[in-house]
This record gives sequence, structure tokens and C-alpha cells, in this order.
Amino acid sequence: MAGSSQLLIPLVAGIIGLGVLAQLLAARLRVPSIIFYLLVGVLIGQPGLGLVTDTTFGGALSAIVGLAVAIIVFEGAYHLRFERIREAPTATFRLVTLGAAIALVGTATAVKFAFGVDWNLAVLIGALLVATGPTVITPILNVVPVRDRVATALETEGIVNDVTAAIIAVVVFETVNPVASSEGLLQAFALRLGTGLLVGLVLAGVLYYLLQYVDLSPGDAPRNARLLVLAGALVAYAAANTIATEAGVAAAATAGIALGNIDHPYEEDIESFKGDITLLVLSFVFIALAAQLDLAALMRVGIPGLVVVFAVALVIRPFLVFVSTVGDRFTTNEKLFVSFVGPRGIIPASVATLFAVELNNVAAELRTEAANASGEEATQLLAEAAALSTQAEILLGTVFLVIFATALFEGGLARFLAEQLDVIPMRLIIVGGGKVGRALAERLEDRGENVVIIEQDEQVVERARNEGYTVEIGDGTDTDVLRSAGAENAKTVIAATGDDDVNLLVSQLASSKFGVDRVIARANNPDNVEAFEDLGVRTISSAMATAWAIDNQIERPAIAHWMTDVGRVGDVQEVAVTNPDIVGKSIREVGPMLPEACLVALVSGEGHDNADVPTADYVIQEGDMVTLLGRRDSVRDGMELVGTG
Repeated sequence: MAGSSQLLIPLVAGIIGLGVLAQLLAARLRVPSIIFYLLVGVLIGQPGLGLVTDTTFGGALSAIVGLAVAIIVFEGAYHLRFERIREAPTATFRLVTLGAAIALVGTATAVKFAFGVDWNLAVLIGALLVATGPTVITPILNVVPVRDRVATALETEGIVNDVTAAIIAVVVFETVNPVASSEGLLQAFALRLGTGLLVGLVLAGVLYYLLQYVDLSPGDAPRNARLLVLAGALVAYAAANTIATEAGVAAAATAGIALGNIDHPYEEDIESFKGDITLLVLSFVFIALAAQLDLAALMRVGIPGLVVVFAVALVIRPFLVFVSTVGDRFTTNEKLFVSFVGPRGIIPASVATLFAVELNNVAAELRTEAANASGEEATQLLAEAAALSTQAEILLGTVFLVIFATALFEGGLARFLAEQLDVIPMRLIIVGGGKVGRALAERLEDRGENVVIIEQDEQVVERARNEGYTVEIGDGTDTDVLRSAGAENAKTVIAATGDDDVNLLVSQLASSKFGVDRVIARANNPDNVEAFEDLGVRTISSAMATAWAIDNQIERPAIAHWMTDVGRVGDVQEVAVTNPDIVGKSIREVGPMLPEACLVALVSGEGHDNADVPTADYVIQEGDMVTLLGRRDSVRDGMELVGTG
């Protein structure tokens, strides 16, 4: 028997081993690991080989899932820095408030009209399906490196909605379960959320004190710090859950956010350790839950269930995303990507399973009472029992159908969608966050570049982050720091520090270790320009740049002033010709096609660095580099016309 004690240990070990293999395969194929977790679970579970069934873990599975959720939520919250949230504060806030409300109401409405059930059950399912969660978002973002503001919005939404969805669902369940307590909905929500926040803050404070002021045994201190934080996450979850059901998720999230945003010792050790533990528990829990899948239950929800899936994924989600991101910095393609990446995860699965078990238990008790009753009383009790069983089936079947459909299709198609929508930007890395680096970052971000600054001075880092830039703390000559900043996916690396030796080493690493196509360096000493150029690095001499700027102010003040205001008044951009409607046409023909107040200033042939002012008869070829000059918005539209079609 699969659930026998002698097979339990090898079965658990096997699940963990399969989870690790699934993770390795996902990393190799560059697709979210959640797809393989689900497939493995289905293969070894009830739908497949039957090695894992609903009796395998007895009644311990819900406790195991709960502790795993605590670790996963804590780890996700620990990495959620306030400075990252500031990159898209308005959109993030709307997603977890207005967006969550739209998801709840929209899903509840879809369930109500698809199944014809009571509003209480419809709202319960709607509340559960608000949660996206780090359990499904993190594996996707690990292989789809979208712009930081997009990733932050998705991560924040997942963590916050996991908390609120679980609590709201527990509160609403009291209106569905006939034997639940009768405390007010608002009071019940406030109790659970307040308990979670309080316990989480207290645990974070205790952990901070122990990490900061207590000797954790020299030599073993990093290990002890990691174990201490892991235990703290579990204690926060368990303590809050003991006080109020499902308050543990809020406690784990609160403790993670609070501790992660406070400077404390062993931070890097804790981050790496927590990430490894999270991968293990994530793989185990997803495979174990997928193995519990009852295909018959999914089949019984039938067409109404598919209607709910369609409404959740293709109607409600895009609507709430576009409403939540109105007026923000998100591009249309980024909004579309966020719209179609909203898979549901472990929280709705585990809580829905718990609710279904409770409803079936109550139904069983009613049937027992009916056996001892007679006449109308027995008939009424049997009818109530049948209604509760039907509600449990609709609840579990609908929630799991949405989870599997969104996790499998949205997770599987996430990278493809990102590539088609062009939301995986090549990073542009600036090493040096001083005045030059920040001024350059401002101009580049204004053009839509995905800029990351590398800086090791804490005061400079704080200032740059306060100004809204993405900053990687560390030494730019360290390959690990460059890799963490995204050098493997960088189209340009700019060495802009005040130290030529540092800039030279950064340039060498960017070219030799990471194969960056374009490396640009700042030469503070004119005598070092030759050394940089010998490496094939495009070099900007600070002395010569200053001389050019002064000469421009003397000889051509109007253009100098106009160039100073690039990004506010006008712009100059170079773009490769790829639009077939442009290829083969002369400058005379292309001119009227360009937006008003946008001119072709220079053209260089494919593979040639020397640009020239084209004549009216010059015929543009595919791959030509065209320099557009004009008003800012007109140049942007012109780039779209010439470069993408």
C-alpha cells in the first residue's frame, strides 16, 4: 500500500528527488519549474500511477503544506525591498487593493452565473482565486527576466494577495459552513490580519535582536543565523495560526518583509540558504498536491468550470491589470504580459482542500443524524447533506481547475509571451553611481532603457535608490556582482567610476567573461585612453568631453542648449531599419512617412560605423542605422515606424 509507513520515507525522498530533477530540467529548458512539478505530481498521483493518494500522508498533509507555505511566503517577502516597490508604487498599490477587489467580485460573479450557486459559495471561491502568490510567480520570474518594475508588481501582488485572500476566504467560509462561528465578517478579518501583523512584527524584532546583538558562536555564526531565521519563519506561522486560523500566512509575510528591510548581519547567507530551502519545499508541496488531484472532480465541474477559467484568465485578469496600471510607467506590452501571467498557487489549493474536507465532514454528520431521524426531518437532513457535498465538489473542482489551467498554460507560455511582447529587456549596466552615472541613468531611463547601477558606497546607493534607480550593491569588478546585476543579459556595460583602473577591469570582465557586445568606459586621465581602446572599448575622455561641451557653447550655443534638454524638448536616437515598408525607399519617400517634427539626420550602411547626411535619393536598406532627430515624442514614434513596423 502506497500509504504504509514502510514506504512513506522512500516516497518522500523520491518526491524531493523528482522535484530537484524537475528544477534542473526547467533550468536547462528555461521554462518555469512549476510545469514539471504539476506533471510529475499527476504522473505519480491518483490520475497516474497511484503511488501517492489522499491517504498517503494521512491527516498530516495540511500541516506539511502549511509549514511549507510559511517558508515560501517568508522567503518571498524577505526579498521584497521597499526601494523596489517604489519603482511602481501606484500600480502595485492598485493591484493589491482595487485589482484584488475586481478579481474577487468578477470571479464570484462568474461562479454565480456559471454554476447557479448561492452568493456565499461564489464569494468564497472568488476570495480564494484572488491569490496568485510567490509559489507560482517566483518560478516564472526566475526564467523570464522582465523589467524590474514588472517583476516587483507581480511579486508584491502575489505576497499581499496570498495573505488577504487566505484571510478573506476563512471569514467568508463561516457563512457557508453551518457549524462555523457567527462572529462578524469585518471583525473576523481584522482579528486574523491584526494577529498576523502583530506576531510577524514581534518575531521579526526578536530575530533582529538575536542576529544583531547575540553572539551566535564564532565560526558557526552564519549557519546558526540561517537556522535561526528558518525557525523564526515557522514559529511566526504556527503561533499566529494557533491564535486565529490562517493568520499564520500574514505573520510569515510580515516577519519576512520587516526583517528583509532592516540591515542585519549574515544577510547574504540567509538569502542564499532560504532560496535553496524554498526550492525544496516548493517542489515537494506542488508535487504532493498535484498527486491529490481527482480527475473525476474536475470532470464533474465540466463546462461551467471552464467558463470560470476563461473568465478568470482572459477577462477579469486583463481588466483589473489595465485598470490598476492607468497612468503608470507600464507600457502596453508590459500590461499585456502582467495580464496573462496571473497563475494561482498553493494558498487557494490548500485552503480549498481544508474547506472541502470540513464541508464533507459536516455532510457526513448530517447523514448520521438523518439515519436516526424519520419523516420530513430525515429528508431535510439528507437534502442539507447533499447540498454541502455538492458545494464541496464545486469548490474543490473549480479552484483546482483554475489552478492547473493557469499554472500550466500561463506558466508554460510565460517566456513565449514575454518574447513575443518584447518585455524581456536587455539590461544596460552602469558601474558607478556618482553624479556622472546617475545623470546618464536618468537620460537612458527616459528613453525606456532597463538601467541597473552598480555601486558599493552605501550613501551613494541610498541616494540613487531614493531617486528611483535600480541599484545593485557591490564591487563592479566582482564577476558575481556583475552577474547578479544582469551582465549575462546586458547589451551595454558602461564603466563610469572616477577610477580608471576600476573602469579598465570592468571593461575587461564585461568583454571576456560575459561577452557584452558594447562596452563603454570613462577615461578620467586622457593618457589612459589608448589603453582602453586597445581592448576594443569605446572610450570617453572626461577632459575631451568637457572641452567639446565648452566648444559647443561657444560655437553653436543653440544646438548645445537643445542637446542639453534632450528628453524634455527634443531627442536624437539611432535605430536599425527592420520595417519592410521602409526598406527600398528613398529618403524623399520616407520623409512624409515619418511623424511631424522628426527628421532623418544621418544614415550609415549595415556593418559600417561611418555615418553621413543622406541625400534625398539615398535608398534605405535593411540593417541601415538611421539617426532620427526631432521632438521627443515624434522621435519615439519614428523609431517605432523604422525599427519595428
